[in-house]
Amino acid sequence: MSETAAPALLCAGVTKSFAGGVEALAGLDLEVPAGAFFGLLGPNGAGKTTLIRSVVGLTRPAAGDISVFGLSAWGAGSAQARQAIGYAPQDVALDRFVPVRELLSLHGRYFGMSRGAARERADEMLEAFDLTAKAASYAHLLSGGMRRRLLLARALLHRPRLVILDEPTAGVDLELRHDLWAYIRRLHADGTTILLTTHYIEEAEALCERVAFIRAGRIVAEGAPIDLRERYDAPRLEDVYLQVVGR
Repeated sequence: MSETAAPALLCAGVTKSFAGGVEALAGLDLEVPAGAFFGLLGPNGAGKTTLIRSVVGLTRPAAGDISVFGLSAWGAGSAQARQAIGYAPQDVALDRFVPVRELLSLHGRYFGMSRGAARERADEMLEAFDLTAKAASYAHLLSGGMRRRLLLARALLHRPRLVILDEPTAGVDLELRHDLWAYIRRLHADGTTILLTTHYIEEAEALCERVAFIRAGRIVAEGAPIDLRERYDAPRLEDVYLQVVGR
C-alpha cells in the first residue's frame, strides 16, 4: 500500500496489559481514513489513552500492528510515522523552565526544523492562538485555558498530517471551547486528519464525521453520527453512547 493511499491510522489486533493483569487493549482494530475528522469515545479506563500512547510511541503494545500513513509506528518507519503526528495530551505537561516562545521553538527543532524556521513558526502559532503577549512568560504561570491553547500550538508546530487531540477542551470555559472548535475545524478544512477523544458527546457530534466507541479495550461500534443514531434508534449520539458503552 502506498503512503498516499494508506489510511492516516491503522490498528490491527493491538493488545496491551499492565501490571496486575489489567488488559487495556484487547485485540483492538481501528482505521482512521486520511483527511477524516474522527472521534474516539468511551468511558474512563476503556483504553483510549493507552491506544493513543501506543500510536505516538510512548507505550509499546504487546502485540498487533499500528501504522501511520502506511508507516509502521514501531518498525523501520517509526521515525517518519512520528514525524507525521502532532499530539496534544490530556495532561498538561509543559516545561516550567523555558519561556513559551522558546518552548515552541525547541519543539520545532526536535522535529528537524532549522532554528530560523522553528522560531518563525513559533511566532505564527503564538499569534494564531492569541499567545503573543505571553511569549516571554513561563507555561506554569499561564491560566488553564492558555495552557490548553499552548498544548495545541505545540502539537501543530511542525505541521503534522495527523493531529491527535486527547480531551483538548477539558476544563476550559465555553468561549474558549468554541474558539478551539473553530481553529480545529479550519485545520481539518485544510486537509489535516484529526483524531479526537472527548467526554463531551455533543462536542463529538458537532465536530466529527465518524466516531468509534471503545469499551474494555475493543471498538464496539463505529460510523457516522447520523448512521449510528439510526442504527441504534437513538435521537442523540449520547443515547448511542449509553447503549453501547454505558454501565
